[in-house]
Amino acid sequence: MEQMLWDAACSIRGEKDAAKFKDYLLPLLFLKRLSDVFDDEIDRLAEEYGDRDAALEIADADHDLLRFYLPPEARWAVISSRQPFDWPNDDQGRTMRPRDIGEHLTKAVRAVVRHNPSLSGVIDIVDFAAERNGERDINPAKLREVVETFSDPRYRLGLADVQPDFLGRAYEYLLRKFAEGSGRSAGEHFTPTEVGFLMAHIMRPKPGDECHDYACGSAGLLVKLQLVARELDPTSKIPLKLYGQELMAESYAVAQMNAIIHDMSVEIARGDTMINPKFKAADSKIRTYDIVVANPMWNQDFNPDIFADDPFDRFRTQGGITTGKGDWAWLQHTLACLNERGRAAVVLDTGAVTRGSGSRNEDRERNIRKWFVDRDLIDGVILLPDNLFYNTNAAGVIIVLSKRKPVSRKDRIVLLNATRGVAKGRPKNFIPEADIRPLAAGFLRGEPVEGEVAVITREQAEDADYNLSPSRWVGAAAGGDEADLRTILDRFDAVIVAEARISHDLQTALGRLRALA
Repeated sequence: MEQMLWDAACSIRGEKDAAKFKDYLLPLLFLKRLSDVFDDEIDRLAEEYGDRDAALEIADADHDLLRFYLPPEARWAVISSRQPFDWPNDDQGRTMRPRDIGEHLTKAVRAVVRHNPSLSGVIDIVDFAAERNGERDINPAKLREVVETFSDPRYRLGLADVQPDFLGRAYEYLLRKFAEGSGRSAGEHFTPTEVGFLMAHIMRPKPGDECHDYACGSAGLLVKLQLVARELDPTSKIPLKLYGQELMAESYAVAQMNAIIHDMSVEIARGDTMINPKFKAADSKIRTYDIVVANPMWNQDFNPDIFADDPFDRFRTQGGITTGKGDWAWLQHTLACLNERGRAAVVLDTGAVTRGSGSRNEDRERNIRKWFVDRDLIDGVILLPDNLFYNTNAAGVIIVLSKRKPVSRKDRIVLLNATRGVAKGRPKNFIPEADIRPLAAGFLRGEPVEGEVAVITREQAEDADYNLSPSRWVGAAAGGDEADLRTILDRFDAVIVAEARISHDLQTALGRLRALA
């Protein structure tokens, strides 16, 4: 499938900026999937009713027999000109036959939406016949090449042909390839697959758990929670209850496609979570969940007035109002989303666990960390390898929150250095799939492991002035590369903290000696 996607992307390369390729390819990929599954369901009906023509006639009469009904003009055999179709005339007797493949695709997706209103805003997000200054955005001849690529029998997308998570993988693949080609993140901030699965294995969702991602992008983290839940309990028929919020229209559409293709029920709302969280309880407070996973934008700038005048009181009463940086504001929002037994895993910049520690000046982020530590809400921090994310070379951390720690983990914070097993890639590093479950198991055991896991007490966190970076507590892997600049700075911060405490203790001792002199 990756070869199919890249062949298709190359067909229109030069027609659109690389960052926009996915906006055209993914709806086409989704339409091809719907068409192939439609054919599978017609074949199933044909076995029951005797032949394919009878099955099509029955499906045309009763759309409820299929999950999604595709009208004839939207079926791939017609789109690819492998099957004829008699286009009707309009009310004025003019033919409705499209002039070219671009018009045909736009008519096709709009027809699909008419018959399947739940796909509105999902499959019809682009106009394949759009023009600018009298020129098509995508040349119809190039678009025909894409259709031909998708029509290759090797690339069938029916029920038995591809893994159920293929669209999410396709989305990530396209983003990765575009980032490689352009040196940027194709306008998206997404979570590498292995990081999403690591978070899901740490959360270990159970059947029926209510799960939320307030910055859900393509819904990849939610999908991975459900996939891991099925792995942990393959006989359960009770799905997770999944909820996501996403600001960007394109990502919202892909999230809906992702959920549909996985045959998962995901309730997704559009909007700015920080300003207008969409999911609320009957009392208009923020709805709470068993599990929250998220990878919000790192170091995001916000107007501090948003925090000061928050109608949900997420900040003032949960550690105080932060600066204009959003990292700890996102964690405060995360906490507001957790029920009395809730747990969370949130990906942030490494600075979120160090900024302000050791500073002689009052620091709001450090004070919020202290508030979380004092209330035993931080279950642990996982340091991820550097050069893992496509929009930055910096390392990230997963901050794990828990409102009901087991007795063995109370008043302790587990710090895991996940950089030891990093595999070097081009242009990005990655965590090998074989390492994901052992890393999660090591974190969940919560026992010290030389060079990998440290377990600190609240008192130790206080002594370090709430510097919670795993690199502060866990030694670098033997034989590994030299520490990156951020790790060195974290260690330097720790030295400053220790120096400040020693200086304070020395001044206290000298004061007592003077009093005795």
